[in-house]
Amino acid sequence: MAPFPTVPESEVPFVTTEQMVEVDRAMIEDYGIMLIQMMENAGRNLAHLARGRFLGGDPQGKPVAVLAGVGGNGGGALICARRLANWGADVQVLVTRDDDRFREIPRHQLRILRAMGLPIMRRAPEAPHFDLIVDGVIGYSLNGAPRGGSAELIAWANEQNAPTLSLDAPSGIDTTTGIAFEPSIRATATMTLALPKEGLRSPAVHTQVGELYLADIGVPPALYAAPPLELEVGTMFAQSDIVEVILRL
Repeated sequence: MAPFPTVPESEVPFVTTEQMVEVDRAMIEDYGIMLIQMMENAGRNLAHLARGRFLGGDPQGKPVAVLAGVGGNGGGALICARRLANWGADVQVLVTRDDDRFREIPRHQLRILRAMGLPIMRRAPEAPHFDLIVDGVIGYSLNGAPRGGSAELIAWANEQNAPTLSLDAPSGIDTTTGIAFEPSIRATATMTLALPKEGLRSPAVHTQVGELYLADIGVPPALYAAPPLELEVGTMFAQSDIVEVILRL
């Protein structure tokens, strides 16, 4: 498949975690664009990137592990799992907690996968072979070092030979400071959402972030331009819903 369009780091505003929280708030409260819509956009784009960058343009029969936490990041990964399974991939879903610990909208995505009959487990298989691992354990809501089931899945993913594609940020990376907690995902590529997060361009986490892609989740440019953000965002997604951000190293 043709590569995704590229955009230099200098032409893209980077945002802090606090600013991204404001984007999400304004999308829901000011524009009426609901979380489930944004999550669907994120998961769809993640599946497209997985197919085009890592699965040779055709996921049929290819084994993929999707790691999902209980929040919005996990919800996007579960949507990616659904789409890849619909396209013929052999998808296994690894979750950090039991179903009743998931937040409402990610739990809804989990119910869909159960209705589809996808294998969903708390423990990773002992002798796996995967063509791709999708990391949706923790996004920008990270609060300190990953613990419990999240830490276990991150450590497992880092032990595999398969490439890893992270959603929004590699799990375990602080998206404002660029601090890499222990454990944190060492991603082959990261697909961040709306605008790239400030911490992802820290030289200290370059090996964790890998290639950096940016995906459109439908944020109106006027939202960025309004206070308190006051950011000028152009038409980066005019040719593609996904672009690759070329970082200065």
